[in-house]
Amino acid sequence: MKKAIFYLVLCLSLSAQAQQKFFTISKELLQDKIKGGWAGQTIGVTFGGPMEFRYNGTIINEYQPIPWYDGYLRKTMIENPGLYDDLYMDLTFVDVLEKEGLDAPVESHAKAYANAGYALWHANQAGRYNILHQIMPPRSGHWLHNPHADCIDYQIECDFAGLMSPGMPNTASKISDRIGHIMNYGDGWYGGVFLGACYTLAFTSNNIEYIINEALKTIPKQSEYYKCIADVIKYYKLYPNDWKKTWYALQERWSDDVGCPDGVYTPFNIDAKLNSAYVVLGLLYGKGDFTKTIEITTRCGQDADCNPSSACGILGTMLGYSKIPAYWKLGLKDAEDIDFKYTTISLNDVYGIGMKHALQNIERNGGKVSGTQVSILLQKPEVVRFEQSFENTYPVDKIFVYQSLKDEYSFDFEGTGVVIKGVAEKKDQTTKDLVLNTEIYIDGKLMETVEMPTEFRTRRHELFWNYELPKGKHKVVVKLLNPSVQHDLRVNDIIVYNDTPGTEANQKIYRFGQPKKFKP
Repeated sequence: MKKAIFYLVLCLSLSAQAQQKFFTISKELLQDKIKGGWAGQTIGVTFGGPMEFRYNGTIINEYQPIPWYDGYLRKTMIENPGLYDDLYMDLTFVDVLEKEGLDAPVESHAKAYANAGYALWHANQAGRYNILHQIMPPRSGHWLHNPHADCIDYQIECDFAGLMSPGMPNTASKISDRIGHIMNYGDGWYGGVFLGACYTLAFTSNNIEYIINEALKTIPKQSEYYKCIADVIKYYKLYPNDWKKTWYALQERWSDDVGCPDGVYTPFNIDAKLNSAYVVLGLLYGKGDFTKTIEITTRCGQDADCNPSSACGILGTMLGYSKIPAYWKLGLKDAEDIDFKYTTISLNDVYGIGMKHALQNIERNGGKVSGTQVSILLQKPEVVRFEQSFENTYPVDKIFVYQSLKDEYSFDFEGTGVVIKGVAEKKDQTTKDLVLNTEIYIDGKLMETVEMPTEFRTRRHELFWNYELPKGKHKVVVKLLNPSVQHDLRVNDIIVYNDTPGTEANQKIYRFGQPKKFKP
């Protein structure tokens, strides 16, 4: 009996080993693909930079010129370093991995980016504020603590996770689980998981459709993110030669934002779903052609620098650095030794560091590195867990305020949640920064004491939010505790939420930008 069990276990073990598939690649080609991924990102964000959020809810037509010339890359990196958040955010995490190893704790990553010198926006800034106020990951990215949880942020920062995990989408997903929840949750996290998986598969396949379909297997089918990307694939099959028809179909179904306070009831959309859809649209209709891919992805609009950065990073990985057309590498050599601002890392540095981390990751996940050859133990994409931000939370009203607080401001609303958009600023830039302290009361109860720094790097993105109020009528009072004649705390506007959608009539009113009511 024992012998029978032994042979059964042995047979099962041998069968499992037989099912394992290895992908062999030369070190030279692996390095070329890693370089292609980092260079592709840099090219994409540089090209799309002038178009970033200048075309919201509209296509950038072909007659609109976008500059590209020899020397433009270097000029942009020196004169507009803030454009490269796609890169310096990645490099923050790469630097932590280099200093502390591949098992560096998430707290190290969180503190490194929260204390970095660069400016941030949306989920990244909300996450930074949380971490600086001891709300650590994963709470720092959760939608109850971060109104921007579904924004694009980790999607534009996930590239390193895919580039260090060739052929290993599940390994990339594990990295994204830890780091992506520093600033995002739900669909915002899925953006990084999906694109990270695309990178991993671009090392082992030259078929864009295969890469996208396989990467989508990492995303739960019941999620809104999955449904949105599946729509791109569906419309691509319906309109294989007309990317604009697919764009309009996506606009009709997916352009209304629910979470991001800057995108609710406005054409602006930084949601991960829609911007990921533009990345996929560009890759599919680009059909492996670098020029078509960068042009189409950029001309989809919205986050028109980050999206081509992602698309060209994935395509650059698939093609390899050596096969990126010379036109798009004009002046790249002159820029590769420039450290990205706020870092001590250049493209040439990360080419080498990225290769080092990829080889380490391959070996620790069952692969082998021998001489000039690398054998990668391939992984079949596995679905990550289901997460949903803003469950049963629907915007139903927007109150326009734009009023500076002298002492307090109050308003009434009916619903289950509220976001108060506001900003603390210096009236004169020569004035020292100050933290303006406020108290938020709802129905007579103190809900939160809020610190509002005037310093831009450490600012709080919204004055207040709460999505878990009892359904009904509520009175809100905002009290400024330390008013200053040299500083200003302004309430901009207020978004009201309920546990059921507003009427179709109201939705149409908002969609065309006509507020239902105005409160001075």
